[in-house]
Amino acid sequence: VQLQASGGGLVQPGSSLRLSCAASGRTDSAYKVGWFRQAPGKERLFVAAVTWTGDSTDYDDSVKGRFAISRDNARNTVYLQMNSLQPEDSAIYYCAADISSLSYLPRTPFKYDYWGQGTLVTVSS
Repeated sequence: VQLQASGGGLVQPGSSLRLSCAASGRTDSAYKVGWFRQAPGKERLFVAAVTWTGDSTDYDDSVKGRFAISRDNARNTVYLQMNSLQPEDSAIYYCAADISSLSYLPRTPFKYDYWGQGTLVTVSS
């Protein structure tokens, strides 16, 4: 599975952005998708994840209520809608795919098998 993240940019605090993660390759197999973010000099942190069917999601507490993850399997794309953005949300955002048969949504990066290249989100006035 190849992943391509897009949609990042420079926005003001309180604004919204929608990130996209387009998948190609072996997209006929069920896979979970997670979004992570990494600020300069910091570790890569879990943001949100969604199952293949989209019926189950998980969010880090720092984004719960502000971010929403969804997927359109017909388009092989997963979205991360980010609202009420704050400067602390600034980071490179990565999407990743977990092709394992695990039923839960992993929060640790090493559980994911494939990664996109990342898209930069900067929140600043």
